[in-house]
Amino acid sequence: MNQAIIKTIDLGDGRTISIETGRLAKQADGAVVVRMGDTMLLATVVSAKDAKEDVDFMPVSVDYREKFSAAGRFPGGFLKREARPSDDEILVARLVDRALRPLFPEDYHAETAVMISLISYDENVMADSLAGLAASAAIAVSDVPFETPISEVRVARLDGEFIINPSSAQLAESDIDIMVAASYDNIMMVEGEMDEVSEEEMLDAIKFAHESIKVHCKAQEELAAEVGVVKREYCHEVNNAELKAKVEADLLAPCYEIAKQQIKDKQLRIESFAKIVDEYVEAYLEANAENEEIDLVQDEKLIRRYYHKVEGEAMRRMILDEGIRLDGRKTNEIRPIWGEVDYLPGAHGSAIFTRGETQSLSSITLGTKMDIKKIDNVTFQGTEKFLLHYNFPPFCVGDAKTPRGLGRREIGHGNLAFRALKGMIPEDFPYVVRVVSDILESNGSSSMATVCAGTMCMLDAGMNMKRPVSGIAMGLITDKGSDKFAVLSDILGDEDHLGDMDFKVTGTEKGITATQMDIKVDGLSYEVLSKALHQAKEGREHILGKILEIIPEPRAEYKPNVPRVETIQIPKEMIGPIIGPGGKNIQQMQEETKTVIVIEERDDFGWVEISGLNKEALDAAKERVKRIIAMPEKGEVYKGKVKSITSFGAFIEILPGKEGLLHISEITWERLMNVEDALKVGEEVEVKLLDIDRDGKFKLSRKVLLPKPEGYVERERPERGDRDRRPPRRDNRDNRDNRDRRGPRPPRENRD
Repeated sequence: MNQAIIKTIDLGDGRTISIETGRLAKQADGAVVVRMGDTMLLATVVSAKDAKEDVDFMPVSVDYREKFSAAGRFPGGFLKREARPSDDEILVARLVDRALRPLFPEDYHAETAVMISLISYDENVMADSLAGLAASAAIAVSDVPFETPISEVRVARLDGEFIINPSSAQLAESDIDIMVAASYDNIMMVEGEMDEVSEEEMLDAIKFAHESIKVHCKAQEELAAEVGVVKREYCHEVNNAELKAKVEADLLAPCYEIAKQQIKDKQLRIESFAKIVDEYVEAYLEANAENEEIDLVQDEKLIRRYYHKVEGEAMRRMILDEGIRLDGRKTNEIRPIWGEVDYLPGAHGSAIFTRGETQSLSSITLGTKMDIKKIDNVTFQGTEKFLLHYNFPPFCVGDAKTPRGLGRREIGHGNLAFRALKGMIPEDFPYVVRVVSDILESNGSSSMATVCAGTMCMLDAGMNMKRPVSGIAMGLITDKGSDKFAVLSDILGDEDHLGDMDFKVTGTEKGITATQMDIKVDGLSYEVLSKALHQAKEGREHILGKILEIIPEPRAEYKPNVPRVETIQIPKEMIGPIIGPGGKNIQQMQEETKTVIVIEERDDFGWVEISGLNKEALDAAKERVKRIIAMPEKGEVYKGKVKSITSFGAFIEILPGKEGLLHISEITWERLMNVEDALKVGEEVEVKLLDIDRDGKFKLSRKVLLPKPEGYVERERPERGDRDRRPPRRDNRDNRDNRDRRGPRPPRENRD
């Protein structure tokens, strides 16, 4: 048995995290098992020895999977085995990827795979809080080049106190839920949701997380030292320092001039920058066509790579030195906004939100409980009443492609908008909600356009939101040689790609509801973060004002095609009668009223949700349910149905599941010899409930509701005294006397 090396992290509240290496998955370049409570993650990293030809980026893949066996459960589905990753697994993988990717060396291009598997699950320890630590620790004990260890933690706030890596029960009661990734010195990534908190409260949560992460990073460094890690040597790039200097000297000024032209059209700006390098390459190839000492193919690739950095530097210098952005805006200026609601007549609500060259067409569908999403993951089983789906077709950025399935980007961007909006749906809203955002144009923060369009289509659908939500994407440009920096509001795609921070924040007039931050520069101070947050607040308020100009309040009524939904509370013991034997009653009601009826037991009551296409159908089903749960009252008149006929009367169903006897004498004033002469099975008849006996049986009358025939005389019943005039019954004693005269009876055995 191999000796494992274990490092333990004390969280300071009685909980510990252990990192173990040297026992499992030893053929991987690095492997660790991270354990907290009974939750265990196995993380591995494998990196190819050499980079593939013509690869000039870091091809790292991060995969996170949860094993159902970790929780002692069988996977669902026909195959009964894990298949494609769930949305939740993809979101965890994205969180880890965004934190790790910037820390691989810029010139390291070997294909690298990081895999994290949940192999044991403790319901009191959330596994996603440990995934970043596990991935970083696996790299730390490997020979794969990496700048510095990192870790991720979740921060929640419960009763005003911050908690690191809370349980799911604690998280459900908290008003802040953020994941923070950081190295010992710098914040790398922040993502999460909040219950309308202030910018200062969010910063406090980030600082609290960073202090805990520093302990994690120290532990990884000590573990790597104990393992004796030596990082591999590599050479994945061909460089030409002389050519690089020449490209920078020759092309910085032309790039700067294009940047200063403030070209607002994205495609025209791209073409203008591309023209510079295309003409330069053409001239270079022509000038060196006869020079056999130069590899022209290789030099063209190098020129284009170096030019990319020159283009970024020109944009950065113009912003830092002159305060001018690529499209001519000031650093805190928002692009023009226009929008429209009720654009799609067939949808339950719809909206177009356009900000600059970013556009979302969003729609909302209001459904019933039959449309609720059922979730069966390893770490969570339950339902979700709010769905938000984000689509990013290639045409929105001018690509000549067709979609090839749902990508991780769509899931991640949709999740951010989902978290921004879900807290603003009223708790008593009766519908299941699905918002779909189709991005028709993209040039900077389509996820924030989704939040804005989502708010607008919710209001258009008549949803009485707690408060409208808006969102904005912020950027940051810093100067490594000085303390200069510029915070940019409503960033363009180029500013996102070439800048030092991509920071998205959503919120209401009251506070922040969700955030996503990726920081690409070292040493970012909390003062800069604070300025970015407060500038973002100004931008959010401006955008929210534009939204409320388009649709200032929810529509007073739902659209005609929205299903009507109403919920009735009933005694728990009445659930069975409504459902009926084998579901007979509820199925019959649904079929006859054209509604959907769903019943659930909650808080010791039954809750009946009825949904129909119109008010008439809803009212009909409500009346049927109320009749079932109603108790018959003495003296009331009911319209019942003849269920069966006997020789002495008929049984009438006066309420669903409740029958009474209509005696033959109570059918009509005339004397009947046969019940069938007056009633037929299935016939509807009005009856009055005369009495309820001690056994709960109902005595009915029809004749009391009919006019008494003229000259009708009640039959006289004999009085008690008349009974003395009846002929005497024969006395049994006479029979005994006669029997005695016949003599004694023979023994039983001789009677034959």
